[in-house]
Amino acid sequence: MINVLLVEDHELYRMGLSMLLSKAEDINLIAEAADGIEGVKKAREHSPQVILMDIGLPNMDGIEATQRIKEFLPETKILIFTSRDSEHDIFESFKAGADGYIMKGASPEQTINAIKAVYEGVGWIDPAIAKIVFSNIGVARSSNTTPVDFDNKKDKNSYGLTERELDVLSLMVDGLTNPQIADKLIITRATAKAHVHSILQKLCATTRTQATVTAMKEGLV
Repeated sequence: MINVLLVEDHELYRMGLSMLLSKAEDINLIAEAADGIEGVKKAREHSPQVILMDIGLPNMDGIEATQRIKEFLPETKILIFTSRDSEHDIFESFKAGADGYIMKGASPEQTINAIKAVYEGVGWIDPAIAKIVFSNIGVARSSNTTPVDFDNKKDKNSYGLTERELDVLSLMVDGLTNPQIADKLIITRATAKAHVHSILQKLCATTRTQATVTAMKEGLV
């Protein structure tokens, strides 16, 4: 079961999400909060595995709450769940340590899938948000295409990534989990995990999502 904390200030919306999460398979809603300060407090009390976090919260917004929670619960995954789609909010959320970003217009199935994805260590970016991210960084990518080279593409070696780490990074961008990466490259899961850890360090990223965004922004894959 995935222990989830819900942080949402709109009462009716919070009630609807609560019902959705309570009925979802493999998800256990352990606590709710109506503002950022309470969200940080509940996170400290319950140590949830995933936090569904709104941005527009009273007293403390979701971005600041995310940053504070990540300071004492770095392993907890935080999925931003909001109606805001500005570039500032998107990138500030990831900078604060968010593991995913999904819009409130997402279907119940998409919301549940996003929670499970970030729990498994796979960064989740809403399709609508992905367009903004890719537009901002100047990279067009899909599961069926090869990344496009741009004039401002950064030298891969400037980050000190090995050829194997670049292979792993490419699979991370494609959304593969550590076990899937291990199977794809025919290496052990421990080795895959070690490569991912090394990549995060070299890219100065705290989450896989941040590493993925950096990889696409810098043209590393």
